[in-house]
Amino acid sequence: MGGESTTRTVPRGGGTNRGPVGSRTGQRLSGLAVALGLVLFLGGFAWGAVVYRPYTVPTSSMAPTIDAGQRVLAQRVDGGEVRRGDVVVFTDKNWVSNAPVVKRVVAVGGDTVACCTDGKLTVNGKQIDEPYLPEGTAAEWKNIPTVKVPEGRLFLLGDERQGSLDSSAHLTDAASGTVARSAVTARVDAVVWPMDGMLKRPTGFERLGALSSPGPLRLITVAIVVGAVLVLGGGAYGPVAGLLAKRRARTRTEPAGAR
Repeated sequence: MGGESTTRTVPRGGGTNRGPVGSRTGQRLSGLAVALGLVLFLGGFAWGAVVYRPYTVPTSSMAPTIDAGQRVLAQRVDGGEVRRGDVVVFTDKNWVSNAPVVKRVVAVGGDTVACCTDGKLTVNGKQIDEPYLPEGTAAEWKNIPTVKVPEGRLFLLGDERQGSLDSSAHLTDAASGTVARSAVTARVDAVVWPMDGMLKRPTGFERLGALSSPGPLRLITVAIVVGAVLVLGGGAYGPVAGLLAKRRARTRTEPAGAR
């Protein structure tokens, strides 16, 4: 008893206790990163599900902006938020019974629209530059007599003007081809399959008034990507720290001549 000696191992680094996979501080930070990443990742998807709806565009009437069969994300909006140049999703039983239709708003209530002057669409007497139309498009393909859009209604055209069944194809209707604002359910922000990205802003309509502000899709995407990086990075901390600790241990135990 009296001759026995007790050997105690003192941790390196001034007594700081190290766990099996890195310092306690590192473990806490990695856990925090994973937790924050999950909030951003899952929150981003939840936010997107609330704000956006996916649609598949069945025809090429919006080419080349949106080709047939492409998948788009459209922000849920009230018809009162729609402005000139927006690509919108709407339903109108006089067009297609209970099926959503995707077209571009070129005039709103109170506007006077016609085509064509010098090969361009005119709204309130102003020629509109439309760079989103197919290359080489002759605007005269859409011969639209002067139409005064009633208040609370919209005049819509497809970007593929020659074959699109749009307001110009319903001019003989009682509403002169216009659609009620209340028929609009969403505004298209991006083509997501294939990943063509955000739609270009219709700057040709700026001279007639403010354009719609972009939706939160970019912010949602950033939240999801950052969340995924934090989850993967935080989850990888333990295995990486353990691997580094094993390498350090082997280095300390190797004979000097073996190094």
